[in-house]
Amino acid sequence: MAMNGIVSTNMRQRGLDYKLNFGLTVQQIKDLAKRYQPDSELAETLWADNTRELKILATLLYPTDSFTKEKADEWVLSIPNQEIREQVCANLLQNVTFAREIALEWANSTVTDVRATGYWLLARLFIAKKTEPVAVELISTIWDDVISEDIFLRNAALLTLKHIGRQSKDIADRILQKLSAYKDDEDLIKQEAFNSMAFEFDYFFEG
Repeated sequence: MAMNGIVSTNMRQRGLDYKLNFGLTVQQIKDLAKRYQPDSELAETLWADNTRELKILATLLYPTDSFTKEKADEWVLSIPNQEIREQVCANLLQNVTFAREIALEWANSTVTDVRATGYWLLARLFIAKKTEPVAVELISTIWDDVISEDIFLRNAALLTLKHIGRQSKDIADRILQKLSAYKDDEDLIKQEAFNSMAFEFDYFFEG
């Protein structure tokens, strides 16, 4: 009854391809989730269906105390796009006790989409203040990923690096030093990696 055909069509045109997409807002989906008790079997059924709203509902209805690391490793391989990646990180993964463990593990994965999810989860943990300090040395591929041609991977890596740099001025300076080789590079992606980080840290530390 709440289907929005215009929104659904616009999402499809932007590459968000689902079997079904009713075009509901995330808030509408959250309101719908409030009608149901969290249940792992229900969430599993919803996640298995390639319907946008059902996948998001699954992230809201899976009880965090029964969501295991093994299940997380299974789900991360079936995330279909960036929207669901953000929703599963915000609604479910950041709330499990092993969130930091899987975030760092995934951020070092050889699978591009898994790394992107690891970065997004780390960013969520920083935003929610749910992680201890993270050393950039713990993420071996982040320097390559911040200049990746894959826009979703690149943005996720940049976001994580910004939060790592916010931990202290010294860390931020070391990150900028590492990226300074790109300051005047002809490759605009490399230039942007340095410029966006320099702007971020200048604003954050200098106000």
